[in-house]
Amino acid sequence: MTHIQDTLAALKAKFGEPAAGGALEAVVEFRGETTVVVARPALLDVLKFLKETPELGFTFLAYLSAWDDWPQEPRFNVIYQLREMTRPSTLRVKVLVPGDDPVLPTITALYLNADWHERELWDMFGLKITGHPDLRRILMPADWEGHPLRRDYPLGYEEVEYTFNFEEIEKKKPYAKD
Repeated sequence: MTHIQDTLAALKAKFGEPAAGGALEAVVEFRGETTVVVARPALLDVLKFLKETPELGFTFLAYLSAWDDWPQEPRFNVIYQLREMTRPSTLRVKVLVPGDDPVLPTITALYLNADWHERELWDMFGLKITGHPDLRRILMPADWEGHPLRRDYPLGYEEVEYTFNFEEIEKKKPYAKD
C-alpha cells in the first residue's frame, strides 16, 4: 500500500467511512491527487490527527486557499494542501463553508505558516477565522470595503474602446480635447 492509501485507511478508521455520516464526507481521487472532504466541525481534529500521528506525518502546510461557488451553497470551498516530507506524499483536505456562516477555526497552533494564509482568506473572501492571533487585511488597504474574490463583489467598469465608439469614449476622458 502507498502512504496515501495508509492515510485514508487511518482516517476512515478514526473518523468513519464517508457513507456512514462521519467526519469524512467524501474521498475524491482525480489525476493522481487525493482530496478528503471533511465536515467543518471536525476540521481541527482531522488536521491534528494528520499532523501528530507519527506514521502519517503530514507536518507541512503547503498552502491554504479557497474559491467561491456563489450562488451555490455551500458557498466556499477551502483547501488545505498538506505534505509529508520524508516519503513525499501530498493530501488535500477540503472543507465546505456556507455563505450565511463563513466561519472557520484557526489552525495556526498546528501550522504556524497558516497565519498569513488565513489573513488572506479573510481579506479576499471574508471568511472569518476564529481564534486567529491577528486577523486583519494583508493584501488590500486597511480601509477597503468588501472582499474582492467573492463572486458577488461589484466589478469596476471601463468601457472598451473600439473604432465604432472611439469618439464617444475620447470625449469622456478627463484629458480629452473639445
